[in-house]
Amino acid sequence: MTKNTVILEIFNFLKAKGITASESEFSEHWLGCCEGYVRKLRSTRSEPSLGTIAICASRLMNASEQLGQLPRYHTLADQLAAMSGKCRALVDAESVEFDLTA
Repeated sequence: MTKNTVILEIFNFLKAKGITASESEFSEHWLGCCEGYVRKLRSTRSEPSLGTIAICASRLMNASEQLGQLPRYHTLADQLAAMSGKCRALVDAESVEFDLTA
């Protein structure tokens, strides 16, 4: 799964749930970028940075933990945690492994 696919899946989910209203809001509040970030990715056909993916993972997990404290939001909290996991998997896949045994 590409970074763009994951970011668009998250945006579409958050928008469908009424958590974010626009790409601009998503770019700023969930990705930690300028308001035109998602639009720029689409126009240049580029992928988000690993840093952006990591920020998104962190913010999704933070939201999940906060909502998870409220019984009526457990399902939503689980969904946000799953999306955070997808982001973390992307970061982990591109991380450099160090040989610490030497």
